[in-house]
Amino acid sequence: MVIQAKGLSYRDINDTLRTTGKGITVKNCLGQRFICAGMSDVSVTLEGVPGNALGAYLNGAEITVKGNAQDAVGDTMNDGRIVIRGSVGDAAGYAMRGGSIYVKGDAGYRAGIHMKAYRDKIPALVIGGCAGSFLGEYQAGGVIVVLGLGDSGEKIVGNFPCTGMHGGKLILRSDCRDIKFPDQVTARPAGEDDLEEIGKYVSEYCRLFGGDCDSVMLSAFTVVTPDSKNPYKQMYVAN
Repeated sequence: MVIQAKGLSYRDINDTLRTTGKGITVKNCLGQRFICAGMSDVSVTLEGVPGNALGAYLNGAEITVKGNAQDAVGDTMNDGRIVIRGSVGDAAGYAMRGGSIYVKGDAGYRAGIHMKAYRDKIPALVIGGCAGSFLGEYQAGGVIVVLGLGDSGEKIVGNFPCTGMHGGKLILRSDCRDIKFPDQVTARPAGEDDLEEIGKYVSEYCRLFGGDCDSVMLSAFTVVTPDSKNPYKQMYVAN
């Protein structure tokens, strides 16, 4: 089934998605927010540029965007998958607590902010290009992978990555010699166990978007984890 989004509100689009189910293509998206919010048993392909909070509170649905998406993709999502065949705006994966987001291109500021995990719910945000400043801000769980592929010429990550990080893991395809991390995290070269885990994300990225997994894996990778579960304790508690 094909839905022509031109002139439709997000409510109109979502009502049709809920009643129709799987195998839907929505054409000519232009900034409609909240598409697929809270949905579970839906599979949809979006053409155009969906607006903010695409897949917010997603609960198992599958979303593919043939292009770019705006801010807050996957906001507080619980489960499911979002595949972006372009780039995303700010705060991708905001507070996501399950499922996965794969982005072919770049991500804006504050990607992965407040990500968290619980038991077997380990969310993953995989960015094929570069990420803006404050990547992984206040991260409490889950995995963020940034591959730095493409020809943008930018650093793999902007300023202040991992600010306030107190859980989870950040993986960068770089030796990170030119990146300044806060004192409360440890940045180390990936070991054998890390590379095995990283390979799963890279393999899936290459399956979705193309590319040679073995060639990507030949690069140096850096793994960043927190040293403290209370990184701001010294700011609020007397020594």
